[in-house]
Amino acid sequence: MNCQPAPGDDGFHRRIGLFTATMLVAGNMVGSGIFIVSSDMSRDVGGGGWLLVLWLLTGLMTVLGGLCYAELAGAFPKAGGQYLFLKEAFSPLWGFLYGWSAFTVIQCGSIAAVAVAFTKFLGVLWPVLGAGAEATLLKVPMEVSVPLQLPWMPEPVIIFERHFYTISTGQLIAAGIIVLLTFVNCLGVARGALVQNVFTVAKLLALSLVIVMGLGVAIDWAVVRQNLDGAWVPAIETTRVSRTMMLTDLGPHMAFALVAGAAMVGSLFSADAWANVTLTAGEVKNPGRNMPLSLVLGTCMVIALYVLCNLAYMAVLPVTGNEALASQLREQAEREPGRTAAIYSGHAKELGISQAQDDRVGTAVMDVASPGWGRVAMACGIMVSTFGCVNGMILVTARLYWAMARDGLFFRVAGTLNSRGVPQASLIMQAVWSIVLVFSGTYSELLDYVIFASL
Repeated sequence: MNCQPAPGDDGFHRRIGLFTATMLVAGNMVGSGIFIVSSDMSRDVGGGGWLLVLWLLTGLMTVLGGLCYAELAGAFPKAGGQYLFLKEAFSPLWGFLYGWSAFTVIQCGSIAAVAVAFTKFLGVLWPVLGAGAEATLLKVPMEVSVPLQLPWMPEPVIIFERHFYTISTGQLIAAGIIVLLTFVNCLGVARGALVQNVFTVAKLLALSLVIVMGLGVAIDWAVVRQNLDGAWVPAIETTRVSRTMMLTDLGPHMAFALVAGAAMVGSLFSADAWANVTLTAGEVKNPGRNMPLSLVLGTCMVIALYVLCNLAYMAVLPVTGNEALASQLREQAEREPGRTAAIYSGHAKELGISQAQDDRVGTAVMDVASPGWGRVAMACGIMVSTFGCVNGMILVTARLYWAMARDGLFFRVAGTLNSRGVPQASLIMQAVWSIVLVFSGTYSELLDYVIFASL
């Protein structure tokens, strides 16, 4: 007796239930960002109160977006997601523009960025396999500088600058991860969904562990009082706000608003990709019910965990760290690259959130909570998180290019399904371009690249 679901008009089988759809939402959202970006954000805005405000704004935007997409997904239960919505609501031109932006930048860039982030934390365990100086295989001098001159700025701002092109062991490993997960997803949606469910549950447990350790085991009430006292200051006294005032002639409050908006790049990236589940609508059981429900459940769950995670950070580490000490430790680590872990050992509290080593705030919290194994446990947890995130993006995004190809807006071969009912050609094209992007820049450059195109 054949128990396989019958294929629909598009050839896809509806094998994805509510649990897997919710795990796709959560799994695509939770990568490495929540464990990293709060450090850079705190350097921009100063006080912990402002940091939480930015995360709450990000959460509000995400949940409202999820509610909107829930309605759209119920109305258009077919593969294609945002591309399909734009095409049906406006015209094929808007779908075409979004689809090609997704391929060239947004989706493939996200896959590349998160795969590189995996290697950043692999470097915690084995530095020669990471993305740092110890893992550099090739370093070629180059001088590239791209200025931007705007009418209200007295002098141009350098928006891109590079002095060296490097290839690291971490980039090779990131490329290997993309190849491996693409192969798994070519074996069928059931295989990809199984990997997604396992790794999403594991990453949510890792995130919960950080929250429990921060708000329970390692909470430091002296640090909590310090962060409460400085919650709203020095909001307009950070280095980046001062520099923005100098470059733009804006007042302090407008300059701070501009910097705070830019700081949300990190939190938006960390909460992005929730809409990707709509790309698989053609494979979801009872899509009229399960698609909206999975979006609401997934976004609300992840945003709640993100806010709690930031509270956990601030219960263990001061928001504003010792900048002079951080500079001193960086210089020493550059002189003695083989002793980086020993050099930074025991300084997590002094460095705080803003000056955490390589911005790894989650690792710093675990290191304070359990010296000796905390760093290793956190690194492993984040590696699980990023691995699952890459799998989720690879699984869902290939359906976008398949839908475009069926409409004649992408390479024709991408509109075919293999014998297991998955768009294999689309998966392979996505993998090739993502690997090209892996070798194009650093994690922070890929992050800026993706968010700029997304917004």
